Amino acid sequence: GYIPTTKDGWKIKSGTVSIKAGKYYVSVLVEIPDAKIANNSNDGIGIDLGLKDLAIVSNGKTYKNINKSARVKKLEKKLRREQRCLSRKYENLKKMKKGESAQRANIQKQKLRVQKLHQKINQIRTDYINQTIAAIVKTKPSHITIEDLNVKGMMKNRHLSKAVASEKFYEFREKLMTKCHEEGIELRVVSRWYPSSRKCHSCGCIRKDLKLSDRIYRCSCGYIEDRDRNAALNLKDAETYEIA
Repeated sequence: GYIPTTKDGWKIKSGTVSIKAGKYYVSVLVEIPDAKIANNSNDGIGIDLGLKDLAIVSNGKTYKNINKSARVKKLEKKLRREQRCLSRKYENLKKMKKGESAQRANIQKQKLRVQKLHQKINQIRTDYINQTIAAIVKTKPSHITIEDLNVKGMMKNRHLSKAVASEKFYEFREKLMTKCHEEGIELRVVSRWYPSSRKCHSCGCIRKDLKLSDRIYRCSCGYIEDRDRNAALNLKDAETYEIA
């Protein structure tokens, strides 16, 4: 059921077999027909991506950061333990003069354990992204607006790089774009310089003194809103954007 049929107008062009962590995977390249723009009566939505939560949607929905869940934290703790074990085996190999063949075999087994944990954590994150995008697209908005995040620049911050990498922002955007094209939903991308977080959704004034630690947006006009939801509302109503 994962591979589409030709009766829907989809054409299977090629397939590739790969192996990861001792498991085999098949990637299929499929040509799909051009999607028609859907006449959705629902309003558009804005999505603000972040580290505290993965996605904050202007319609009030919030999708949590899966990396903060107990399941992922437990697997990451186990991964660190197995990586330390692998490191010790390499150190012991340097000191040993006899029995190198048996030690190398043990190292290969340990490497496979580490690879399997990496793959399991990656699959959990990818599956959560797929579920989140499916839930967002299911509401059938007339358009979806996101911000063009500077992921490369964010990765240069050594305090945030690990958290940014684990959120997989680029994969989220690519999969959202693919899903929007399939469903005929217009995907709008706003410039990274757009002040979505600093702009008041009520009066439009911009707070230049807003700090990253300020989680509640308070404006002099009396408007009070969660910082991330305020950003999502501003993205929804953005008038300058590019069609992805």
